[in-house]
Amino acid sequence: MYPAVVPYLAPWYESVAAQTDRDFDLWISVDGMAVDDAAAAMRAHPRAIWMHAPRGASPSAIRQLAIERMASAYDAIIFVDSDDVMHPSRVAAARRMLREDELAACALRIIDGEGRDLGHTFGPEGALDVDALLPRYNVFGLSNSAYRSALLRRCLPIPPSCVASDWLLATRAWALGAALAFDATPRMSYRQHGANTARVLLPFTARDVRAATACVADHYRYLLESAWPLPAPARRVLRAASERVERFRQAITAREATLAAYVDALNALTPRYVWWWCVAHPELEAIWTH
Repeated sequence: MYPAVVPYLAPWYESVAAQTDRDFDLWISVDGMAVDDAAAAMRAHPRAIWMHAPRGASPSAIRQLAIERMASAYDAIIFVDSDDVMHPSRVAAARRMLREDELAACALRIIDGEGRDLGHTFGPEGALDVDALLPRYNVFGLSNSAYRSALLRRCLPIPPSCVASDWLLATRAWALGAALAFDATPRMSYRQHGANTARVLLPFTARDVRAATACVADHYRYLLESAWPLPAPARRVLRAASERVERFRQAITAREATLAAYVDALNALTPRYVWWWCVAHPELEAIWTH
């Protein structure tokens, strides 16, 4: 929890309290605000384990600290962002899925800043194909995913400057051959507002595409250059994906007209509601490869 999400904390906590499965401990990290301020925004003072972010710590460093402690104390962890809303079945469904799988995520209904449903569901098209999806896109966010702790510990550490920490953890889980699953039933509402790290709704601007491309390029760099033991088969796939995005980045950087043409064509497509789909879109390769 941090100051920018204060307007969303009351509906968030109401959704936590409305879970049909209440057999869980609640952990909350606070960054740049006091516990009393967070409680006032929630209009409740929940019994929770509160963690305080070190001054100047990055969002990924804050998550790393919390995950280390939680993964050593529990068999499983359900992640929820404090600007989103849990549906009442979220915890129960995640617990059920983790009996069979090591990493499980659910679909999300997309809402606006006021909580209005925008009529779109976030998630992969059709059955989940992690080999095709995860090297390019992500559906396992730190708001809609749940991990067995034994797997999560193997996927750490998160580099402090990593922006897409959710994608990094999920990609490492995939690289390890873990059992991944996706629940097509929405168990969360995903709030789209100005501070989102990864947009999924049209229209995209040139600035959006540049920022997303930088995040994706950094994602591959963290995967390929860190000391984490990335298995060779996954390394080959991710290196090819990284090189493709680098060619895209160079093309849209070299010529503003290329970026403008790409953005116009992107906004004319039928959108996919997955994270990072706006970067190096395969249907638009003719624009940025010639």
